[in-house]
Amino acid sequence: MKIELKRITVKELFDGYADRGEEGVVGYGGSLNIRPPYQREFVYKDAQRDEVIKTILKGYPLNIMYWAVNEDGTYELLDGQQRTVSICKYLNNEFSINHFYYHALPDDIRAAIDDYELHIYLCSGEESEKLDWFEIVNIAGEKLTQQELRNSVYTGSWLADAKRWFSKRDCPAYQIANRYINGSAERQDYLETAIKWAVGDSDAGIREYMSARKNDPDANELWTHFDNVIKWIDAKFNYRKEMKGLDWGRFYAEYNESIRLVSRDQLEGRVAELMLDEEVTSKKGIYEYILSEDERHLNLRAFSDAQKREMYETQDGICKHCNERFALNQMEGDHITPWVDGGKTDIVNGQMLCKDCNRRKGAQ
Repeated sequence: MKIELKRITVKELFDGYADRGEEGVVGYGGSLNIRPPYQREFVYKDAQRDEVIKTILKGYPLNIMYWAVNEDGTYELLDGQQRTVSICKYLNNEFSINHFYYHALPDDIRAAIDDYELHIYLCSGEESEKLDWFEIVNIAGEKLTQQELRNSVYTGSWLADAKRWFSKRDCPAYQIANRYINGSAERQDYLETAIKWAVGDSDAGIREYMSARKNDPDANELWTHFDNVIKWIDAKFNYRKEMKGLDWGRFYAEYNESIRLVSRDQLEGRVAELMLDEEVTSKKGIYEYILSEDERHLNLRAFSDAQKREMYETQDGICKHCNERFALNQMEGDHITPWVDGGKTDIVNGQMLCKDCNRRKGAQ
């Protein structure tokens, strides 16, 4: 790849600036594609965005930016999108600094901003080289998420439409699912979650899914599946904060049919009961327990070391099942009446068993 240095002013960068939404963002007389397909959305927080402008106002240097040179002489922004968009949004009077919008600045300060010099590395090479370089130069910046990196590889009509559903601030996916999903739509967490809900967690599976659909005209199939999962959650449960971040896509795939005839009232009654159960230490695990009946998801309360010591001394170190004597570290606390039958984690419901006996009992 050939790399050469170019110097331009802020005024030249802003010339022809336009944010056309899904059609892209351009600047530099319309010849710079500020948001090519492999770029992330604008993710700077207000403080980060403001700091870019304050740096310019102080005359301090910004980090070097990287543009890729296209065969027709136009450019694509490889690195520096967040700084570039911050600059253009300020000159477009979309936010103020120290209560001053760009158009209201004194003439000398506005001129200083216009004439501020940016250093750009122009990179010429093949498409694969551009994407490789894009990943390299971003290592030093705000680290790309795995889904942002995948987006850089599988650009096409499908991804463009998928971003409309899953990757914008206040996008449709955010509007119906923000209570259930962790992360940020702009950082591609919602898109990644939607694909995982469709095909599973493996990186290879996600890449295969995106590759097979790269040139599809739309992402309606993915949206429909995502929407069905959310409608299923809303139909079966009342919202609680413990539901956020659970693997609802997998729950839907594995348990939708098995609980199809179970009413919302039945499920909610069980949830409410378990939420109040002091023996249940993982409240988030309640949902998968209700769906699977696997107690491991509840992380049921175990006997404390003090309780085990007291039971051990009371039993004189003798296992209640095999009647052999063992050291304390060779034994485990056991519920005489199991939790599922109403047993509690207290001394009167406890006994010490050797590890072999306890495991045999647990397997029964």
